[in-house]
Parts: sequence; C-alpha cells; structure tokens
Amino acid sequence: MENIYFILIFLPVFLAFAAFFADKKAAGGSEKKKGWQKIRDASSIAAGVAEFIFMGMLAFYGMGSELCLPNVCGMGLSFTLDGFRGVYGLVAAFMWMMTLFFSREYLSHEEHLGRYYFFQLVTLSATLGVFLSADLFTTFVFFEVMSFTSYVWVVQEETPGARKAAETYLGVAVIGGMTLLMGLFLLYHTLGTLEMSELLAAASACEEKGLLYIAGCCTLVGFGAKAGAFPLHIWLPKAHPVAPAPASALLSGILTKAGIFGVLAVSCNIFLHDMTWGLLIFSIGLLTMFGGALLAVCSVDLKRTLACSSMSQIGFILVGIGMQGILGEENALAARGSFLHMVNHSLIKLALFLIAGVVVMNLHKLNLNEIRGFGKRKPFLKICFLSGALGISGIPLFNGYVSKTLLHESIVEGIEAAEELSGFLKMSEWVFLISGGMTLAYMTKLYVAVFVEENRDKKEQERFDNMKRYMSPLSAFAIGGAAVILPVLGVVPNLTSDGLANLGQGFMRVSGEIHQVSYFSLVNLKGGLISIAIGVVLYGMIRKLMMTGKYGVRDYKDGWPAWLDLEELLYRPLLLRVLPFICRVACRILDSLVDAVVLILRKSVYKDRKIPHELAEGTEFTHLLGLLFDWVRRMKRKILRQQEPEHEVSYEHKIAMQREKFMETNAIIQRSLSFGLLLFYVGLVFTLIYLLYLGRG
Repeated sequence: MENIYFILIFLPVFLAFAAFFADKKAAGGSEKKKGWQKIRDASSIAAGVAEFIFMGMLAFYGMGSELCLPNVCGMGLSFTLDGFRGVYGLVAAFMWMMTLFFSREYLSHEEHLGRYYFFQLVTLSATLGVFLSADLFTTFVFFEVMSFTSYVWVVQEETPGARKAAETYLGVAVIGGMTLLMGLFLLYHTLGTLEMSELLAAASACEEKGLLYIAGCCTLVGFGAKAGAFPLHIWLPKAHPVAPAPASALLSGILTKAGIFGVLAVSCNIFLHDMTWGLLIFSIGLLTMFGGALLAVCSVDLKRTLACSSMSQIGFILVGIGMQGILGEENALAARGSFLHMVNHSLIKLALFLIAGVVVMNLHKLNLNEIRGFGKRKPFLKICFLSGALGISGIPLFNGYVSKTLLHESIVEGIEAAEELSGFLKMSEWVFLISGGMTLAYMTKLYVAVFVEENRDKKEQERFDNMKRYMSPLSAFAIGGAAVILPVLGVVPNLTSDGLANLGQGFMRVSGEIHQVSYFSLVNLKGGLISIAIGVVLYGMIRKLMMTGKYGVRDYKDGWPAWLDLEELLYRPLLLRVLPFICRVACRILDSLVDAVVLILRKSVYKDRKIPHELAEGTEFTHLLGLLFDWVRRMKRKILRQQEPEHEVSYEHKIAMQREKFMETNAIIQRSLSFGLLLFYVGLVFTLIYLLYLGRG
C-alpha cells in the first residue's frame, strides 16, 4: 500500500511536467503540433483518471495503512488512511477527473493551457497530500503548496479583474499561512507533538490551556481563510467570477474543504467536547452562513452568486462543527451532519459550476439579464441544474436535505441539552432556517432566469433556442456524472448517506449513541418545510423589490452591497495606509530616541575629547592617498606645462569628504530600525531553512 501513497502524491506532478512540455511543443497550428496538443490533453486526463482509480484502490484495500517519510522537510512527512480520509480522497479525485474532462472543451480556445494543466495537476497532488496527512506539519506543507499553486487558476485569464482577485487570494493565503505556522509552532511547543493521533491525549494532559486557545485561534485563522469563513471570506466572491469554471468548481468544492479538514483536525483532536471552542466555531458559522446567503441574494452574476452560496454552505458546516463542541459526548448528529454536508456541497458545486461553465463557454457572459433564457430549451442542462439547486436548497429526496436535517436536529438537541445556551440556540435555529430559505430563494432566482424566462432580446432568444451542440459529449458526461449522484444520496439516505457518515465519524471521534434517523418523518420534515416556506416568501420579495421595469420583460437589479466589501472597507485601508503610517511614526520615534540617547551619552558620560595630533580631516590612509594623487597631478602639469588653477580643491580633502559621507551613511544604516529588521528577517529565513531542510527530530 505504501507504493500507492507515492503514486497518488507524485504521479500528478510527473504528468504535470509532461502536459507542460507537450503544450510548449504544441504552440502553432501544424498537424505535428496538433499531435502535441492531444498529448497534453491526454496526459492531463490520464492523471485525473489514474488518481481516481488509485485512490479507489487505496480506499478499498488500504484502510488503516500508513506511510512515514522521516527527516523529509526536517520533521518528516506522514500519511494515513481512515474512513474520512478515504471518502474525501475519492471525492477530490472524482471532482478532478470530471473537471479535467470538462476542461478539454472549455479551454480549447484559451491560451497558456500548459501552465493551467501544470498547476491544476500539482494542486491535485497537494490536495490529496492534505487529506491523507497524519500530522499537522504534513498538513501545513501540502496546504501551503496547494494555496500557492491554485493562485495560478485565479489569475489564468490575466485580465485586470483576474489580477486583482488573484492579489486578494494570494494575500489571504499568505497571511493565513503565516498565522497557521505560528499556531503550529505554539502547539508543538505546548504539546510536544503534531501527530493527530497523539494530540488528544497531549491536550488533555496540558495545563497551559491559555496557550492552547491562542494556538488554536492561530490555526483557525489559517484554515478558516482557505475555507472562506467570515471575516476572511473576501477572496471567494472575487476569485470565482474571474477563474475558469472548472477551477471555480474545485476552489469551491474541494479547496474550501481542505480548510474545513484543518478546522476539524484541530477541533476533534485538541478541543474535543470543549464548549468554549464550540461556541467560537458556532458563532463564526452563523455569521458566515447568513452573510453568504445575503450576498448571494443580492448578486446578479451567475458565478458570483454560486461563490457566495459556497460561503454560506461553509457556514452550515461550521455550525455543525461548533455544535460538536457544544453537545459534548452527545455530538453524533452534529458530526455526521457536518461530514455529510461537506461531501454534499462538494458534489453539488461540481455540477453547478460546470453548468455555469457551459453558459460562459457559449455566451462569455455571466449577468443574469444577459444570459436569461439560455437554457429554456436545453432539457439535459435544465435537469442537471435543477438537481443541484434542489440539493443545495435542502429539498426532500435530494442529498442536501439529509445533511441539513442532521444539522438542524443537532441544534434542536442542543436547545434541550444545554439550558444555559437555550435562548441563544433558539435564535440560532431561526438564523439557520432563514439562511436555508435564502438558499432556496437565490437558487430559484438563478433557475428561473436561466431556464424558465425568455431573454428581452427576441433575436438573442432565438439564437439560444437554436443551439444544437452547445457542449461536447465528454462535457455532458462530466456534468451528468456529478448531477446523478445528488438524488441517489437523497432518495435512500439510510442506505447511502448514512453509510458515508459511518465512515467519517471515527476521524471526528464520535462517542455518543448513534441511532437511525427517520429523515422523512413529520418531525424532521417540519424544519425543511419551514425553510421552504421562508424561501418562497423571500423569492416573492426578490421579484418585487429587486427587479426594475413595469412593462414587458423586467430586469434583475444589482443589489450588491458595496458597504459589505470588507476588503475595500477595512483590510486595504488598514494594511496599506493605517498600519504603514503607524509603523513609520513608531520607527521615526525609535530612531530619534536612539539618536537622542547617543547624543546625551556623548555630552555626559562619554564626553568628546580631542585626540593628540588628530588630523584636521580624514585618516592617515586618506591623507597619504590624497598626497599621492596631488603629487601625480602636479607632476602631470609640469610635464605638460599646464598652469595651476587658483582655487583648486586638493585630492586629500576630496577623499576625506567621501570617507565622511560613507561613514555617516553607514552609521545611519546601523542605527536605524530598518537595519535591525533586515537582520531579523535574514535570521528568520535561515531558521526556516534549517527547520525545513537541515533540522532532525
């Protein structure tokens, strides 16, 4: 089984290089170069199919297996496989395979395909490394590789919007990664280990709980930034509209779950049954869930709406993780609901973003008013989108209903079990139900606009209706393969969804009694029906308040709340103006303070005194060098019979002055805080190099 781990991690990297070099050979249009294009596409697709096959083999035959690579990157890398990792490894490999199928047509007329495929396959390798990691150091190494390689997806089209969105994505990734690293240093210092299997025992024996909470919050910032949790969600609404649709499907469906994997690894291994930690995660989940749904309701951009929807669904998952801490040992419903909603959301967003890709591929537009009516006479696309929309809205007989029912029931269970929090949890239940209703409202808006209504331009609608071949059979297979799973997991949940939940509960250390849930009983249907009713009312409000025009076809109004853009409102002013100003003032004060102290010491304790026979200026060296240059100049004039100028400056003085300037500049640099910071960062770089490459143990 160890060989399969190596294949899963290194095969995509090898084929990434093959695809990249084949693309270099394929530049142009000759028949020979078309052959290289086929090799490029085949290498990429082969990597996706092979990863899915090998991940399936590992999941079925390698449960419980481990692989340890000691001394690699200093602390060594370790991998293992349990039910949770097996399921998510398969989900990741399946999604990559389907997006690679779809990418062949979607990107056929794009440039820089070698670069795109190279980084997509390297990111596949890194993502599987995250999900199969057995310790937090291994998680961190592959997590950072995944963050930096996926940056290329966002900037792929190189438009001004793509560059700015990629800048935001990279900024969040870097800040989150450095904060995560700080948290891991604290954890290792406090607990003496980063092995996930050892963390719980070490945390239980630890007496420095304050340090644990500080370290936990640092890791939460790092993992939460990638998950898209509030208030670090700012990259989601900006990256998705500009990234290629297959990349958006992976960013939303898998990379956010890598962040959730990290949050779960910390929550279930360090803060298991910790109510304080659970309340923190739960509160962040509520804000993320409601905020994402609100932004999605206000958006008229197809992919941006789906991106905000991803933020909201991540909030649902975080609510479930928080409830695990609040419920303590009776956390089975919350744990199973969290895991199932992770899987469900990944599969749903795969279908929805690929369908959005079909729209972009044919129209190169995303605004609902411009793409309205595109799918009116496309039954296959309509059914697949409807499957995803019903699933994410929590409609009975679809997969999203199962996981949302478990999450809702865990909140109801918490109201009864935690009396001191009953008021807060009752309010939270309504936020949960309203957010579910908002999900139905914005998904109904998308479905009606794209697949029911007609375009205001009759000729444009005719063009839409006459499109016979709007996607290739391979693209249709990718979309259909993703969409067909959604009702399968929802129609017979006790046979399908419950089986998946059983596989995931070991990783989340479920210890309470697990009883079979009757998903379609009146009690469980009640919550879903309340959300549906709220969604119907909210959609009616959208039609009335967020559409303009009185006669004929009405237009969707862009209600995107610019005042909620935290990047422009808070982060950019803080990081680019406020903090630099504060640092400049502080550095100027510190620098002046050092000068003042030196001056006081020179006038008092170390009072200046003349040195006997001190030169007027310069040193012995500059004096002798100046005399030599002056003598050479005099000799030259005598030989050439030149007159000597009246007011000529001697070389002795010039060289002495240059030395004084040099010494003054050198003294300023040495005294300045910038020089100290430079030395600090040089030392930090060498420390990190030592930890990553030379450290042992």
